[in-house]
Amino acid sequence: MASMEEDFPRGGTAKKPTESQIVVQRSEVDNLFQSSEQSETKKRKGGDKDDGKKIKNIKTGKGQDDALKLNAAGNLVEILHIKNLKEGMLFLGCVKEVTDFEMTVSLTCGLKGFLSIKNISDSYTKLLTEHLNSDEALTEDFLSLPHLFIPGMVIRCVIAKIDLTKEGSLSIQLSVNPKMVNKLLASSSVKTGMVLSGFVESVEDHGYIIDIGVSGSKAFLPKNAVKDKHNNPEELNVGQYVTSLVEKVKNEGRVVQLSIIPKTITQAFAEADQGWTLTNILPGLLVKATINKVTKHGLFVKFLSNFSGQVDFLHMEPEKASHYKEGDEVRACVLYVDPSTRLVGLSLHSYLLPGARVHTAHPSGIQIGQVVENCKMTVLHHASGGVLELPNKTQAFVHKNHMKEQSATANENRTLAKTEHTCRILDFCLIDQIYFASLRESVIKKPFFRYHDIHPGQIVEGTVSVLFEHGMIVHLSDHIKGLVPRTHLSDIVLRNPEKKYTGGMKVKCRVLSVDAENRKLSLTRKKALIESSLPLFLSYSDARPGRVSHGYIVCVKNFGCIVRFFNNVKGLVPLNELSCESIVSPEEVFYVGQVVKIKVLHCDVENEKLVLSFKAAVEGNVEEPLKSDFECDVGKKVDARVLKKLVRGFEVAILPDEIPAVLPTMHLTDHLSNGPLLWESLQEGDTISNLVCFYKNKQNITLTKKPTIKWALEEGILAKDFSEITVGLQLFGWIKNIMAYGVFVEFPYGLVGLSPKSAMTEKFIPDATTPFELGQTVIAKVTNIDEEKRRFLVTLKMSEVISPVGDQLTRLTNGLQERRAVTEMLSLKENCDLQHQLSNLTIGQKVKLTVDSVVDTHATFKSDGLISATIMATKNHFIGLNLSPGQKVTAVVLFVDILSAHVHVSILPRLLSKKKSLTEGAKYASTVQFVEKDFAVISLGDTAQLAIIQTRSHLNEVVLHDAERLKPGMTFYVEVIDRTCEALQGLPLVSWERNPDKRQRTISETQTATKGNCFGDIVRGTVRSVKPTCIQITLENGILGSVHVSEVLELDQIGRGSFPTSTIKVGSKVTARVIGGREITSHRFLPFSHPKFKFNCPELTLIPNKLEASDFKPVIAKEKLGSYSVGEEITCFVSKFHPDKKSLEITTDPNITGTVELLAIITDPKDAGHPEKLYKLGQAVQAKVVDVSLKPQRFVLSLTGSYELAKDGVCVGVVTNVLPHGLQVKLPFGGSGTVAVTDLSDAYKHNTLESYSKDQLIKCYLLGCENGKWHLSLRQSRINPGQKKSVKDTEVLSLDSLEPGQIIRGYVKTVIEHGVFIRLSRRITGRAQLQKSTQYFISSHKILADHLPPNTVLTTQILSIDKKGELVDLSLLPVDTGKADVLPESLGLPLRLVGEKKEKHNMKRKRRLSDSQQKETQTKKIKSKKSKVDDSDSGVEVYFREEENETKPAPGKSSAGQARLQVVGGFSWDVGLSSLKPVSVDHNGDSSDGEDQDTSSKSKKKTRHELEQGKKDAEKALMKREIELMNPNLRPEDGAAFERLLLASPNSSLLWLQYMAHHLQATQIEQARAVAERALKTISFREEQEKLNVWVALLNLENMYGTEESLKKVFERALQFCEPMPVYQQLADLYAKSDKAKEADALYKTMVKKFRQNKAVWLSYGTFLLQQGQSDAASALLQRALKSLHSKDSVDVIAKFAQLEFRYGDVEKGSAMFDKVLTSYPKRTDLWSVFIDLMVKHGSQKEVRVLFDRVIHLSVSVKKIKFFFKRYLEYEKKHGTAQSIQKVKEKAMEFVESKGTEASS
Repeated sequence: MASMEEDFPRGGTAKKPTESQIVVQRSEVDNLFQSSEQSETKKRKGGDKDDGKKIKNIKTGKGQDDALKLNAAGNLVEILHIKNLKEGMLFLGCVKEVTDFEMTVSLTCGLKGFLSIKNISDSYTKLLTEHLNSDEALTEDFLSLPHLFIPGMVIRCVIAKIDLTKEGSLSIQLSVNPKMVNKLLASSSVKTGMVLSGFVESVEDHGYIIDIGVSGSKAFLPKNAVKDKHNNPEELNVGQYVTSLVEKVKNEGRVVQLSIIPKTITQAFAEADQGWTLTNILPGLLVKATINKVTKHGLFVKFLSNFSGQVDFLHMEPEKASHYKEGDEVRACVLYVDPSTRLVGLSLHSYLLPGARVHTAHPSGIQIGQVVENCKMTVLHHASGGVLELPNKTQAFVHKNHMKEQSATANENRTLAKTEHTCRILDFCLIDQIYFASLRESVIKKPFFRYHDIHPGQIVEGTVSVLFEHGMIVHLSDHIKGLVPRTHLSDIVLRNPEKKYTGGMKVKCRVLSVDAENRKLSLTRKKALIESSLPLFLSYSDARPGRVSHGYIVCVKNFGCIVRFFNNVKGLVPLNELSCESIVSPEEVFYVGQVVKIKVLHCDVENEKLVLSFKAAVEGNVEEPLKSDFECDVGKKVDARVLKKLVRGFEVAILPDEIPAVLPTMHLTDHLSNGPLLWESLQEGDTISNLVCFYKNKQNITLTKKPTIKWALEEGILAKDFSEITVGLQLFGWIKNIMAYGVFVEFPYGLVGLSPKSAMTEKFIPDATTPFELGQTVIAKVTNIDEEKRRFLVTLKMSEVISPVGDQLTRLTNGLQERRAVTEMLSLKENCDLQHQLSNLTIGQKVKLTVDSVVDTHATFKSDGLISATIMATKNHFIGLNLSPGQKVTAVVLFVDILSAHVHVSILPRLLSKKKSLTEGAKYASTVQFVEKDFAVISLGDTAQLAIIQTRSHLNEVVLHDAERLKPGMTFYVEVIDRTCEALQGLPLVSWERNPDKRQRTISETQTATKGNCFGDIVRGTVRSVKPTCIQITLENGILGSVHVSEVLELDQIGRGSFPTSTIKVGSKVTARVIGGREITSHRFLPFSHPKFKFNCPELTLIPNKLEASDFKPVIAKEKLGSYSVGEEITCFVSKFHPDKKSLEITTDPNITGTVELLAIITDPKDAGHPEKLYKLGQAVQAKVVDVSLKPQRFVLSLTGSYELAKDGVCVGVVTNVLPHGLQVKLPFGGSGTVAVTDLSDAYKHNTLESYSKDQLIKCYLLGCENGKWHLSLRQSRINPGQKKSVKDTEVLSLDSLEPGQIIRGYVKTVIEHGVFIRLSRRITGRAQLQKSTQYFISSHKILADHLPPNTVLTTQILSIDKKGELVDLSLLPVDTGKADVLPESLGLPLRLVGEKKEKHNMKRKRRLSDSQQKETQTKKIKSKKSKVDDSDSGVEVYFREEENETKPAPGKSSAGQARLQVVGGFSWDVGLSSLKPVSVDHNGDSSDGEDQDTSSKSKKKTRHELEQGKKDAEKALMKREIELMNPNLRPEDGAAFERLLLASPNSSLLWLQYMAHHLQATQIEQARAVAERALKTISFREEQEKLNVWVALLNLENMYGTEESLKKVFERALQFCEPMPVYQQLADLYAKSDKAKEADALYKTMVKKFRQNKAVWLSYGTFLLQQGQSDAASALLQRALKSLHSKDSVDVIAKFAQLEFRYGDVEKGSAMFDKVLTSYPKRTDLWSVFIDLMVKHGSQKEVRVLFDRVIHLSVSVKKIKFFFKRYLEYEKKHGTAQSIQKVKEKAMEFVESKGTEASS
């Protein structure tokens, strides 16, 4: 208990244990003040005194007035948002929907809560539990939820819990349990006149015990107090909800008598003397309120003396909204109460009364989910949302979140300024009695918003959600899901459906049935049902006798099969109709779920009975005789009568034989905007003429009225079968289906081709579903055919297809004639004067009108002859004119919409002036005046003439962006074709093109272009231009031809290096011959036999022999290519150089091109930098064929004179890898090889491989080839044998060239315990044993390995040669090689003993054993006491190994004898050994005594002791010096020391910076600058980071000691040599650290503009702003960052900014940012973990626990939830109590039980 008090401190002195217990009992209430109140209530009785004591306990002062400061009025009235809801809030709700186990409750502001059957009352829960545990059926006294609650009932409820759904949205769980609703009421607080809610707990003889939830109180309702006819005594049962009035209170509230007289309850106002407080006030109470303040968004009121509340605009009476004023007294009803914040919301609506019921019917008949157009925004409340006025004057509220897309930025001004809005009705709030709508485009365009939007038989696409035993759940949208029964998962029964379906998979289904009221949707995945082309039976009236359709078997009996169709239509197939053969047992033949084709034999619509047949469906599918089928062939013109009008089209009967057929809506016209008009005008019984059959099978005949398709069928531009389809064939079709990867185009005879996304248009299209519409007529050209799968691809690109001559004008006249026909039909059928009058109006007609109204966007007019029509002119059609209501004007008609009775006019003077005559063929500047989907009205210059054009100039034209669409005011030129066209009702016929520069070829143009240019034709022309690789000739017929460089001269006349095209001059007349064609778009050469040749420009030849040849035949590319052989030398011409590949493209023929790689172009590596300079375009060269093949086509050439690699040859190669033993090299013609380290040079040198790098070009000598790999040599003696240069290290070709005793050099290969292996040549390796490697004694081969790295050059002597074993024994000893030892003397290693010296040593060894042991002991002591110095310690570790020395030590001074110095700190190269003067090891065997005598002779005054002491002092000085030099933390003290260190490490920025700091300490600013400049020049360019460090130091120097100008110059220099982003960042950090906030802010602004795509820049700027305390600026910066960065970075950026808010800014703001992100992305557990860490550090314990409770209910993997439970438990162990720890454990157990084995594992 104490721990709970610590977690939630109440202030004041410590309380008694009894009081603490009370606090714990009330701890679930989110109110820091309530516990104190309850404890005081227990202590002191009496309402008035209690209140006073409670107020004192709150520590806000004395008296009630002070307490009410917690309930003070705010500055802004805002509707209640879901984010502001908390557990414990009380609401007045209205029952919306009731099911058996749950009901939906409508709350204010469009919120919805869910009330479970478990949260009704304790008595009802107990009764329910008893019935569930008993085996008996439910008794009559137990009522289910639908019997207890009815829609419209007003109830009091409390938020019990706020859950997070799987989709990440919040779900409000409510409770009406009186113990929760009235829990803040004490028994002593119950007063007479109070209105309380409760439930019937039990039924007694004289009345009912009512559970009102007040502890210590019993409430009784006498039967004589039940006067309502709806609540008579017989109807009250246990669990019934009652709203009652307190009549009497006895025994200080322990006994309460109630009544439920409705009239009394609805007039019972709450009074101040009833003891209501802000803590226990209840929703639904009627109060008398006084208006305290009136605002645009609502009212602030006072009630019950001094309580403050607010009334939002949704709950003000609409008719009185403008009349409210301060001081008015109004009747109000408490709507909601937040006990924690003391916020009270009230309503002024008169229909909200205690125990009342509200209307559930929607006003004006608008349905939920309906899309409503032409809505007007009347009021905008920036903190809440806006109010729309629907066309029928009904109001709808749009929440501020639904006024924009989720990712878009709110722009309320633009929303308010928009004249008309389109919205979707989301819901109808019963409490608010107003529609809630959305303006989001994504919501409006949703195909399915509710179950009512889905119809049986519809094909839908959804996402697989879950698989279970009975089937599969498929989500069609966020709130709509359907069931695919197990038998409908496939055409066959799936044993393992999980192998076919996985979660998240997209599937196509067909709707079997829809129960919109119960939200049940049944789907099928059976392919036969989805793809069925037979008519669907959606009702029994559809199943007419003789019709054939597909169904599925639902039951198999011995008397037949029951077959079900869509929408639960079903029928019986009798036993005798199952098959032509006798079937005894149908169960053995048929199975449930089988898709079958049936024919209807008999249909009884009234009794819903069907008799079907399988047998008849097989024998014949239609009841009409077969002879009728043959009377309607594809392409035949027919007339038809409409039988039935369907959504997708019409069922018609072909006259006169009444043959059934189908006319789809999309086939009514080429203009999709005319389709709905034609569909609306046609009715059952109408006759449609001029139809053409385009597809026929046994089941259906399909007709079309599309003019383009009819013309194609008449002209025969079609393919009747797949076998007739060829590449290049052009067809006319229509869009059948649109997918994400392309569109399917259907053609007559049922052929379907696919146009991939890349072939749909020349433009880039991000979404393939936007360019074309279903049913749109298109021109397609076949590009690819798959014979095996019988599929073909087509292109819809405008540049690839050819429009028929006059297509644009023909389509225009057809479309307008269709419009005219619709107008006439509607005017005749409607039988209305207005329709007749509208049909008589024509475009361009002048009419007399009267101005009705004028607003900013448009003006409306009235006309005596068009009383009910809407006549309007947009703003641009009366601009510059002053109009006033009642003014008489003359207008010109622009457009008439007969369906909506809208007439668009213009009163511009230039359109009303006298018309001027037009000239045919002339061009006029036109201006667009009016635009609709397919047509636009334009005015022609100043002629006052109007014309109509199509908005699309081509059938396949794609308009993706708004800027490409025609808009009023747009101008362009048109050409007049006909001054007065009858088809256009006298308007001029004009032509126009959107892009005149990109003309589309017509058939006539193409035929003219190719006329007479056949293969072999002799043509004449004039040279237009001469290029290195081709000549362009203008022929006499105006066509442009091309001559390839190889077709100018005979090969024998072409000299090497010459340019053939230079012999032809521009303007000269030439005679040529056609040898082929070239494609205009790709310039690809096409041979004469190519089917597209007629559309290409001709390819010519000027060679005389070909001009004179009588039997001139074409040469096919394959034949020409096959005539070349490898090694053949041919004449070629340079055509192109590829810089990226560094390869040359050369050509031998117009249609043959070969490639030459870089290594086959150059013979000298120096030419590799610019190989293109060696050869010019069009130059004739001699090349050798390296490789030629036909499949795949490959033609590789060489310009080096060779075509293959040969031994002893020389070529250029590229280093591909540098290995320890040599180089790997890529060679020409696909070869590769290696260069051994001994073949790199004629003179060996150390680290010779360092001079080579990857991709370096080298000249190689080919030694030989083994296993496809070449051995190479780079020795100049090999490459250039003629040069007379001495060879220092000759090649070792074999062992025969070696002799014992020979001195030879080689490279170290490796050093191991067996010796040093030395590479003498590519094949031969010698070995020097360890004793032959050095004269010093070494204990391990590692000493040699450290000093002899691989590829070290060594001089050796050959000791012996074993030719059989191919072994060469070597010696590295100085006595053999004459060179210094391989190990330096400075190592102090002992010499190896040999001969007599070794024998003497062995004899004396035993005598000196004891002395040796004593010496070793002393040595160890010296090592452990390095820092101590005494008379016997020299300060240097001395290891004396007697077995390795040969001279006697001085008597009594064994440690000073022939010892070897080993310095701990390392050896100093700047201090000589002479300063130490130790007794050195002499090769001549001089003893130490002799050297001592020599020393003493030089200084006779010094004794031996003094000499020894001098040696020790020298050793100490050396030791000290070496330790100083080896200490990495010790900085040099002078410039010389720095210079010495920089020689060793020139690339170390640390040393350079220390050197700069050394000068700055001495205030030598210029010297420090000079050091920085030296560093920038010295450090290698590869060390980018090291250079950046120096630049940063220089910037820092200038910032501290320089001027602003010098700093700017250094900064600009740094940007030139470094990556800009780090330099900007470093300077910004310098400014921030040096308190130059203004400069830092300006620099950051530049950075976010320059590096807007860099996430780190935005985060760095945000950090800076928050450190400066600019929280608002940081928030604005975040919004800018989200717009600039990629959408995938948005979540991380917001999370980072939220962390920065925690660290530097506002903790609450950071918490809100995290909460918003995690609401949208609840599965980002990494962000949850960060959020928890931050809240633990910065938040309260309560907030942390709330956060943990949210995260453990996430829909993520079990493993992650376990992790959060573990953290939760650790937190409670550290900060919580035993009770809180136990609660976490219980929650964990509940989680494990709910997840089962998955969690336990």
